[in-house]
Amino acid sequence: MKPYKALIMAAAIMLVGGMSLGASAKVKCVPKVYAFGFAASFNDSIVYFTDIQEIDSAWINDKNKFLIGRDNYSYQLKNYFAGIGLPHRTCIISFALNRKDIEKKYKKMKEKYTKSENFLIKSIDGNEFSFTAIKPDDFDMNSEK
Repeated sequence: MKPYKALIMAAAIMLVGGMSLGASAKVKCVPKVYAFGFAASFNDSIVYFTDIQEIDSAWINDKNKFLIGRDNYSYQLKNYFAGIGLPHRTCIISFALNRKDIEKKYKKMKEKYTKSENFLIKSIDGNEFSFTAIKPDDFDMNSEK
């Protein structure tokens, strides 16, 4: 019975410790992040890549460096496609805090689709679509911690 109690006590300590670590995360505004968007559909073999773009005054979680409102940025791209008559696209955003890192991510992801003969890659120019910075609301500020 004693090992069982010790296990429960260790789990409780880890749970309380994990909660206190999560409370220390802060949301902060960075001058810019670099990002690109990707869109695909299960109904066809065309995949879309946006250009690498600078997003000014983006908000990140200081602890894990996640972009706050990632879903909103993806919806910007999804709404762009819906507006040009291509609904039902699955859209993602990939970001980094410096240009070199995002170029590496962009190259790696694009190579995956270039190697396969099953996909047709199309680029979206920055003049056609660009991400708009999103200021988080109170829910985003508290739920991303």
